[in-house]
Amino acid sequence: HAGQRCFILGNGPSVKGLDLSRLQGQNVITVSNGYLHSDFDKFQSRYHCVPQITYGLMTSEDVIRWFEEMHSHLGAAELFLSSTEAELVRKHNLFAGRTVRYLLLGESFDDKRSDEIVDISRPVPRVESVPVMALMIAMYLGFKEIILLGVDHDHFLSSSYQYAFDLKVQKGMDSTANADGTLRTNRHDDFQTLARLWRQYRAIANIAKANGICIVNSTPGGALDEFDRRPFEAWFEE
Repeated sequence: HAGQRCFILGNGPSVKGLDLSRLQGQNVITVSNGYLHSDFDKFQSRYHCVPQITYGLMTSEDVIRWFEEMHSHLGAAELFLSSTEAELVRKHNLFAGRTVRYLLLGESFDDKRSDEIVDISRPVPRVESVPVMALMIAMYLGFKEIILLGVDHDHFLSSSYQYAFDLKVQKGMDSTANADGTLRTNRHDDFQTLARLWRQYRAIANIAKANGICIVNSTPGGALDEFDRRPFEAWFEE
């Protein structure tokens, strides 16, 4: 995808106000439950990302059901998973006929000193949130213009974690939020997590700048302030 443009579509509630059908014909990277977005069948993502899974509320059986739901909705999208799920996929013959690639998520972004594009064929930093994984993949694939949508990260302001759609198999499975969206975490733990997340976005921003890659945040609202902003509609007025 050298020199091309892509959209990374997060799952924040800000997406509800966007006409996602305008993404038809664009390179789209969706994440986690993103196949539940309205109009998904119209734009069909090219790639789909799921980070390392936290087991606890979610059992292996829950993950199998989730992956089966995902496979039935994703169309022809290529899938990026964490290597921690490789054995589960192999053992239960999940995603039959689909291209599935695995990232070895292990090291820390805080230990990364280079501004070179992250080589995803080698061990890569563990991510605090899946859009960071999608950004690493997009840069490795050669995209030079990357637009973020629905990357809200403002639950610490609203005290509620919501999605742009109603969850199905994964409803009530989030270890950080109750089924109604109220948070299970306290401010202290939240701020530790957010500090790590913002450092990861800062590292991504520095890598992009060093390699002539333009990352733009077109999320309506949200708290992420590491990238320049541009309204979603502006991409379709050219």
